[in-house]
Amino acid sequence: MLKKEVLRRKDDFTAIYRKGRSIGERYIVFFYRKNDLSYNRTAFLASKKVGNSVERNRARRLMKENYRIWKGEIKEGYDMIFIARSTINGQKAFDVGKSMKRALHKAKMFQ
Repeated sequence: MLKKEVLRRKDDFTAIYRKGRSIGERYIVFFYRKNDLSYNRTAFLASKKVGNSVERNRARRLMKENYRIWKGEIKEGYDMIFIARSTINGQKAFDVGKSMKRALHKAKMFQ
């Protein structure tokens, strides 16, 4: 993932949470908002409710890997935040991927 494709600024996160839309799935919560850029910006989050640092990092890795696989099929011009739920612990990449794909389909993010 390129540096410009990562959400970092607090103002961006606040705007997505306030003005964006959200979709809840079994293992993730997905927030998104149009950004008027020619590329997507993403963030992958896991709070301390998910578990210790090992479990949080694994949850983020699972979400990042699944996003990387579908990156070419997702519409451009959105800010997206994927937040891991505590139910993600112990799940396989395939199951997390299905949950992410359902959220993206509900948001009509696939081209």
